[in-house]
Amino acid sequence: MRHALITAGSKGLGKKVTEEFLKKGFSVTVSYRKDTSAVDEFQAKFSYYRDHLHFVQADVTKKEDLSKMIDQTLEQFGRIDCLINNAGPYIFERKKLADYTDEEWYQMIEGNLSSVFHLFKKVVPIMRKQKYGRIITYGFQGAATSPGWLHRSAFSAAKVGLVSLTKSISIEEAEHGITANMICPGNIVGEMKEATIETSRRLTDQHTPIGRSGTGEDIARTIAFLCEENSDMITGSIIEVTGGANVIHRFLV
Repeated sequence: MRHALITAGSKGLGKKVTEEFLKKGFSVTVSYRKDTSAVDEFQAKFSYYRDHLHFVQADVTKKEDLSKMIDQTLEQFGRIDCLINNAGPYIFERKKLADYTDEEWYQMIEGNLSSVFHLFKKVVPIMRKQKYGRIITYGFQGAATSPGWLHRSAFSAAKVGLVSLTKSISIEEAEHGITANMICPGNIVGEMKEATIETSRRLTDQHTPIGRSGTGEDIARTIAFLCEENSDMITGSIIEVTGGANVIHRFLV
């Protein structure tokens, strides 16, 4: 049985990714920071998968927590086939770079960029030994073109750096059967993060060319496809999942 490790996989976009992997027969390790109620709700809803599901409390800005998460996963499941870097701290307050504190800056960089490095360092020897691995990172709409983002400078700097890191990993690890790709979600907010495509099609979104909002299911289906064994031809790609919003040169804030 293949195993997926999903950071922040108990709610939001990560929850739909966890659900998708469970339904595809994977065992899954899910990290969460502090929302135990979301974990309890998930476990109750998916009690059928209890033996295939493991939750680990971890803060992705802390290297020791990430190391613990990998160690516990190996102890229980013995392998890690897919690393889904879903967690990504975000500061909702709109402010210029000059107004960021050092602590806020490092939270964005550590949580969105350094965390991927630390997890990669722990996971890559496992994947090399298996001769198989799938690494997924998250960006934002337009990240591949390195745009400036007013009032989101620290977050965008980390994610744009992650674009290059993802591509570098894909080149360096290709010989070991490991792929690395980035997903760039469109404007998926609020309840739509945990919504299904069917739900989205009953609503109208004037900001998206296809006429509906993106959902957590859209992201989950894309990631699951990239993690299939026969998807090895796709690596080093920055994939926009925006319903066409990324091609009309309008950045949603």
